[in-house]
Amino acid sequence: MMTKDFEPITEVGIHQDDFGEGKFITVGWGKKETQFHGSEGKQAAHKKSQEVQPTAVWDDRRPRVTWRGDGQLFAVSAVCPQTGARKVRVWNREGVLQATSEPVNGLEQALCWKPSGSLIASTQRHPNKHSVVFMEKNGLLHGDFTLPFSKDQAKVKELLWNSDSTVLAVWLEDMTAGEDGQVNTYIQLWTVGNYHWYLKQSLEFGRDPQKAPVSVCWDPERPLRLHVVNRSWTTITYDWGWTTERSLGLDAADKANVAVIEGDKVLVTTFRQCVVPPPMCSFELQLTSPVNQVTFLCKPQGTNQLSAFTADGNISIFSQDSGEQTDKTADGFRNMSRPLVLQKTLRVSVLQEEPLALRQLLWLDDELFVGVSSSLLPTSSTLLLLRPAEDATDTLSVRSEVEVDGMVVSMVHSSQTGTVALQLEDGQIKKLLYDGPELSVKDWRDFSGCTINFPVPCVQTALCSISGEEYLLGLTDRSHLYAGDTELASNVSSFAVCNDFLIITTHSHTCRCLQLSTLSVKALQAALASDGGENDETLRRVERGSRIVTVVPQDTRVILQMPRGNLETVNHRALVLAQLRKWLDSLRFKEAFDCMRKLRINLNLIYDHNPKVFLETIIAFITQLNSINHINLFLTELKEENTTSTMYPPPEGSPVQPQPASGMKKVDIVCDALRSAMESMDPNKFCLSILTTHVKKTVPELEIALQKVHELRVNPPEAPGAVSAEEALKYLLFLVNVNDLYEHSLGTYDFDLVLMVAEKSQKDPKEYLPFLNMLKSLEPNYQRYTIDKHLKRYRKALLHLSKCGQEHFPEALQLVKEQKLYNEALRLYAADKAQYKALSCAYAEHLMEQQQAEQAGLLLWRCGEPASALQAFASSSSWRNAICVAQQLPLPPDQLALLARDLAEKLIEQRRYSEAALLLDQYAKDCEEAILALINGAVWEEALRLIYMHNRQDITETNLKPALLDAFGAQTVFLEAQVAAFIRHKTRLALVREQKEKARLNMLDEDGPDCPDAELYSEASSVMTGSKYSHSNSRISSRSSKNRRKAERKKLSLKEGSPMEDRALMYALSEIITTVDKMREEVHNLLKALVLFQFDRQAEKLQLVYEEALQMMEAAVPEVWPEGLQNNQAPLTGPNSTANSIMASFQQQQQQQQQKPVTSQQDAEIPPPPKMRNGVKWKLIVLK
Repeated sequence: MMTKDFEPITEVGIHQDDFGEGKFITVGWGKKETQFHGSEGKQAAHKKSQEVQPTAVWDDRRPRVTWRGDGQLFAVSAVCPQTGARKVRVWNREGVLQATSEPVNGLEQALCWKPSGSLIASTQRHPNKHSVVFMEKNGLLHGDFTLPFSKDQAKVKELLWNSDSTVLAVWLEDMTAGEDGQVNTYIQLWTVGNYHWYLKQSLEFGRDPQKAPVSVCWDPERPLRLHVVNRSWTTITYDWGWTTERSLGLDAADKANVAVIEGDKVLVTTFRQCVVPPPMCSFELQLTSPVNQVTFLCKPQGTNQLSAFTADGNISIFSQDSGEQTDKTADGFRNMSRPLVLQKTLRVSVLQEEPLALRQLLWLDDELFVGVSSSLLPTSSTLLLLRPAEDATDTLSVRSEVEVDGMVVSMVHSSQTGTVALQLEDGQIKKLLYDGPELSVKDWRDFSGCTINFPVPCVQTALCSISGEEYLLGLTDRSHLYAGDTELASNVSSFAVCNDFLIITTHSHTCRCLQLSTLSVKALQAALASDGGENDETLRRVERGSRIVTVVPQDTRVILQMPRGNLETVNHRALVLAQLRKWLDSLRFKEAFDCMRKLRINLNLIYDHNPKVFLETIIAFITQLNSINHINLFLTELKEENTTSTMYPPPEGSPVQPQPASGMKKVDIVCDALRSAMESMDPNKFCLSILTTHVKKTVPELEIALQKVHELRVNPPEAPGAVSAEEALKYLLFLVNVNDLYEHSLGTYDFDLVLMVAEKSQKDPKEYLPFLNMLKSLEPNYQRYTIDKHLKRYRKALLHLSKCGQEHFPEALQLVKEQKLYNEALRLYAADKAQYKALSCAYAEHLMEQQQAEQAGLLLWRCGEPASALQAFASSSSWRNAICVAQQLPLPPDQLALLARDLAEKLIEQRRYSEAALLLDQYAKDCEEAILALINGAVWEEALRLIYMHNRQDITETNLKPALLDAFGAQTVFLEAQVAAFIRHKTRLALVREQKEKARLNMLDEDGPDCPDAELYSEASSVMTGSKYSHSNSRISSRSSKNRRKAERKKLSLKEGSPMEDRALMYALSEIITTVDKMREEVHNLLKALVLFQFDRQAEKLQLVYEEALQMMEAAVPEVWPEGLQNNQAPLTGPNSTANSIMASFQQQQQQQQQKPVTSQQDAEIPPPPKMRNGVKWKLIVLK
């Protein structure tokens, strides 16, 4: 052991007798003879260990050393002096032996420790095969795979793991020389998946000794780069990449083929027919030489054809056998996918100086290939167009070639447009033109003519069309997805383009499916950056590490492969809905229904997708389904919800189908349409579905359904396959609760039907037979009344009971009182009958309890109960009706006067002075009380009229003039108080507004609401400033507008410093103006009375005070409610503004625009300016 400066650390002999520190410990649990030995059986316990054979003759017998990736352990393979065979010993970095391998017969010299540290690879020659074996660090064997050579055909010179432990390179050469004395050299690349080893690439260097490799090594930084140096001092560098070779068809004829290379075989799986987990497959294609590349035909309608490019330079073409198809094999199993058949083998006449000189093959058309070859310069490539030679149809020759400045690392073809795109190693994108006589290459440009390149090279590319423009998508090894030079996402693990969809998997374990025709590049970026909503059909969760294998064209299936190698099929919701919409648009209801039933898509989508078309083609829907069960399933899933707006919203940009605006409910529309269609087609065949349409309606039509069952029982249909009454009833019981059905059958008054339902239920005959027998014994109308009352159908019960005769009227009256069916009952009896009078009295009693005495009086008066009517009118202050009834009775004069006085007292309490005076004057004959009532009510002119009519001028001096002076004083004091309050509120409002403006300016300068006056912000200003009151409406948003206004008014406080003081002041000012303005008529009448009795001084003062109050308030309206009160949020600019204030002002303006609904709601809380009635004439000219 030495340091990096070759200074010795320790020295230990290679050959040790000890096992090492990791020696196994036996705890003595049983003997070898009693232990389980697996498939070898009990004989293994008695088998003697075979002697280890010495190493092969060609072994150089030199020790081989290999280090583990972390440098903590290393292994040494050396020839044991005693046995002559190789042993592997594992040491730690201090030179302490850890373990010694078990005796392995035929162990060879190659040795390489996997960088990830789990296994040590070596080779072993068995009597019948040659294998690569793996050991654990404890020296025990752990797995192997067989090399594709016979026992003594080749020897392994070296084994080399790449830096990420995904590829094992095996360097071999032939054991025996050929006729020319030279040996052939190979390099094979092996990978493992699902615990199976695949030979992916085979490089054959031929027998030329100058081409034989002398050194092979993997690049330490780029895991899939291999360096080879041959004897002619030529260095060859190979860069590989992982790709999934899938067929690129766009229609349903494509079988979604995926090909896997395994040595000289191609494993093909047709995912449209079946999903076969690897390492198994649908069928194998055997070739004569190891396969290095597989490509499917890019021509539409031929994408199932496959070509394999083998290590010997030939291209083998496979296609479907044109013979007759056999559905079953000889052993009786159904043949799901017929294997491809070899059609021809084409030899490529291209000079290949080194293995894989021809690569990146694309099969563009029948026998037309494009490939990439090395150029004279190491930094350039040559594109070759290969066609069969004219004189030799089995040979592909170069028809055209073009040199590209740069190494071509990928080449893809679009089946839709026929475009071929190239990617160079520096990320440049080129377009290959192959339709002309000569190949040509030009830069990739967008619609504006700008050159487009990838910012970094991509390991996977695909062509697609986004919003009508063609893009090259690329995925880097760092998981960045690009569309040209635009980055779409940065966490993509795999992607595929199928039809119009881009499907990606991400490192956050999701699968996105986006429709490219409806999205722009920016919208695609936004969609991939979003987390998706609740019903986002484009997003679904997948297992950790899932990668896309293929997508079945014109289908809903996406095939994913898990990290351990197994496959899973998911039906992505976006693909499912897109396919369903296509089927529904093309009226393929059967396919859509089967898919929705299988994938549990809500069947309402069949109608909701296009209601008009569905109703027009409903017969086609029934004909295609052609199954009673399927139609019933569709009917039972119907609901009022529109699934296209909730569960399955259409993608953005797609046309929205209008919903029918007939006013009927959706379920009723569909049920009625289906029922009428089925009845016109075959009512016997669709009997159960017709019953379902009755039951499923919004208001179930159970009586109609039961009646149809009864008709089946009375007249059983004779058509073959028709449904019997028993089956129909049994089906109805499956849909409806048996108790509900029993009660509805009772409601048909058909006892045969009731018995038929009851017999099918779990009811005990002792429960229902006595009740039915009792009903049968009743008179028909009373029988129906009893049934309806039992079913709580009281209106029908009252109708039948009214036909039962006079003796049952008390029962009817009791039913009316209990269920309050007064209006219905009055319609059932004639107005001249005693029953009508009894019902009216009962109804009047009910109205009196409901505080509707006047209406009760009307009912009593018209049915001939004037005494009761008089009481009702008197209690409701309906004095005119009361006087009419009193005179109709008639009442004696003294009682009539007493009634008038009682009514007048109630009217005075209600401030109805004029009406009270009329009663006192005309019916109580008390003119003095009438005049005093008018004076108290300030009805001056009417009071004067009665004074002079009854010649009571004495009342003028004793009551009228003092009342006028009192009214003058009260009005003057009231007006002065209102004016003082108005001035006080207006002054405070101006101060509050001034303080708020100062606070707003300070806040803008300080860039935040930290100023001392921030608490003064009202809710109107908080929309702009973002204060804490901006959400104060949220608690009461669900209340009615009236209650909401009340709640808002409660928040208004005139307390100084309250947050909404300015709003409260405006409300108070508005109320003062309205109150004063309403006094115009009252002041006018008072002025006239004052002038009449020569109180001119008082009248002039009142008129002056009132006029000044009106003028002051009218002049103050523009000040309190200035113009543009709601639009005062203009951007703050000017010489005194700072950068912070201007920026904040513009931000507030944007915020206000975003919060328009909030702003409008809050603006509505500001009281509008009151309107003054200047058209009302109130002043007296004589007082001017």
